[in-house]
Amino acid sequence: MILRPSRILRELRNGANPCTLKLNLNDPRVIEMAGLSGASGVWICNEHVPNDWSNLEHQVRAARLHDLDSIVRVSKGAYSDYVKAFELDATAIMVPHVSTEEEARKLVEMTRFQPLGRRPIDGGNIDGGFCQVPIKQYLHHSNTEKLLIFQIESPEALDRVEAIAAVPGYDVLLFGPGDFSHLIGKAGQIHDPEVVAARKRVAAAGRQHGKHLMMPGMIGPRRELEEEGWRIFNLGADVLCLGSAFNQLVAEYQGTPAVAPAAVYNSSDK
Repeated sequence: MILRPSRILRELRNGANPCTLKLNLNDPRVIEMAGLSGASGVWICNEHVPNDWSNLEHQVRAARLHDLDSIVRVSKGAYSDYVKAFELDATAIMVPHVSTEEEARKLVEMTRFQPLGRRPIDGGNIDGGFCQVPIKQYLHHSNTEKLLIFQIESPEALDRVEAIAAVPGYDVLLFGPGDFSHLIGKAGQIHDPEVVAARKRVAAAGRQHGKHLMMPGMIGPRRELEEEGWRIFNLGADVLCLGSAFNQLVAEYQGTPAVAPAAVYNSSDK
């Protein structure tokens, strides 16, 4: 049985900068639409979105149909909350609000197999071919083609970002300007000099320690972000795209100006 490699990793290794789309809606058909767009992956949120494991499995399966990497942002909890996403064959898990190097090491330990970690072995799910993949192949594939993404989103995490970046066994750092700006009392002001400086510090730490860098949105000119080292770009979210389209349709009918949801959400960023 051939296990599916990560498209994002393949593109990174070939010198490309992959793009993803974030999904708040639970319908697997939305993921199929994302697949038709040509994106490299989809970001499925289990932190802020009411979802269940059975539906999440359908979403991941829909992504595989279109060679989309599926990134599941997990709810923070025990190891089962993390590895279940891998066991239903998600390509990556994204862990929010990682604050210390000790937490980063523990996450690697819980989600990587030996020699990187101490993840319990099952193999009886689709990621292990329902026990039809030789165990050495299964463990190697899980450690090399499944991504661990850690979010840096707080002043406390920024203070320790160099130490967090130095932890071996995971792949990607993602800077969260929304929560970071909120926690420094500047909610939504993602272009504030303090937020920009934090973004650059995360990028420098990631580059120093060989971590890939992911942006949750195009929060600056693409060339500038790429020069800082950012390689994986999330381009937008389904709710923002649908909201904009609906607002535009109704505004055109009513003859009134349309306001994009993103403009409302970022109204404090002046």
